[in-house]
Amino acid sequence: MTRIRHQSLDCSPGCAVEATLQLIDGKWKGVILYHLLQGTLRFNAIRKRLPNITQRMLTTQLRELERDGFVLRTVYPEVPPKVEYSLTARGRTLEPVILALKAWGDEHTEFRHGPEARADQNGILSPAAKGTE
Repeated sequence: MTRIRHQSLDCSPGCAVEATLQLIDGKWKGVILYHLLQGTLRFNAIRKRLPNITQRMLTTQLRELERDGFVLRTVYPEVPPKVEYSLTARGRTLEPVILALKAWGDEHTEFRHGPEARADQNGILSPAAKGTE
């Protein structure tokens, strides 16, 4: 049986979780938000912290986070242009959520990948955890 996804955020009780997850859905949004919790970053600084993300995907994810009111994009009128990304007040409200996800992952990652699976400070699993050693 195919489950029909809710098309709006106005759903029955219990759907707040689904609505929230839709806002931070995607492979990279949560990790981007995690890094921005540490302070304002330029595009290339974010990219260096996420070596497996493409430039296009990072741009897309940042635009969506900006559109949804979680990230502020500040452009400085300089040559070359300087652009910084930071969390908005709304984005900061996700701090306990993101930190809770990190704490849970730190504690339970081994259930998915085995006891040797521990993520580094960038959220990247060790090669042993991925089975690539």
